[in-house]
Amino acid sequence: GGTEAINLVAAGIGQSIQPGDEIIVSQMEHHSNIVPWHLLRERRGAVLKWIPVLDDGSLDMAAYADLLGPKTRVVAVTHMSNVLGTINPVAEITRMAHAVGATVLIDGCQGAVHGLPDVQAIGCDFYVLTGHKLYGPTGIGALYGKTEALEALPPYQGGGEMIETVEMDRVTYAKPPHRFEAGTPPILEAIGLGAAIEWLSQYDKAAIDAHERALYAHARQRLEGVNWLKIIGEAEGKGAILTFTVEGAHAHDIAQVMDRYGVAVRAGLHCAEPLAKRFGLTSSARASFALYNTIEDADAFADALIKAREFFA
Repeated sequence: GGTEAINLVAAGIGQSIQPGDEIIVSQMEHHSNIVPWHLLRERRGAVLKWIPVLDDGSLDMAAYADLLGPKTRVVAVTHMSNVLGTINPVAEITRMAHAVGATVLIDGCQGAVHGLPDVQAIGCDFYVLTGHKLYGPTGIGALYGKTEALEALPPYQGGGEMIETVEMDRVTYAKPPHRFEAGTPPILEAIGLGAAIEWLSQYDKAAIDAHERALYAHARQRLEGVNWLKIIGEAEGKGAILTFTVEGAHAHDIAQVMDRYGVAVRAGLHCAEPLAKRFGLTSSARASFALYNTIEDADAFADALIKAREFFA
């Protein structure tokens, strides 16, 4: 759902992109917020500009300021890195982009679950999220857009429900959001996503954040001083995502052994190859703490990681 939403916006904006128009993304983006813009580079002659990532995993905001200019059409940046846990200053990013007349899309697929976003405070033109990372169904997401931003987009796909009238020589399209909802919608998935958001909304955002950060801090404390472990990305204020490499062992092997102890971590490039190359990685492992995890889970993670390292030592 989140991927579809970004593609919808990119395809719509793409129809007015001219050769040389610039699109700014960051080095920490998920492929879903990179490839749609590459398509505009290939098909429309757009130029991709990249916000560098600093050694601590934060964005180089000074470099971002230098990238902005009269040719900037779009700025598309993640709210929270799915690899590093870095929480980007999206309100500031939006303000700076709007100062040069650019459209702003924020990819909230990773960030939304850790505290439902205030899109009014951010000020972005578009905000994207996905259902399965909100504990809802797969195959569905959501696209928030300002009224004027949505009205400026042409239809994305054609079919029933996205039209007012259809005649032999003309079509009258529906107003947003219906203009972008061709065909039969994913009804069951929408009901499931609504239920998931309703369930998640009963919890205080600050309490969720504090709980997850406490789990992350406990796991880090358990692993303090371990000389074979390298943590990737420790930006100030980052979320509860712990991405790491282990000396002498491949991330996939570490993940497989940890799975034997009942601990699930993600291993690989995490759909973020430019970021992996930025840190000189061919793979890494990632633990993501969530509101349902406990201190016991954080201990189990640390214990399993230590045992996995002993297995390969």
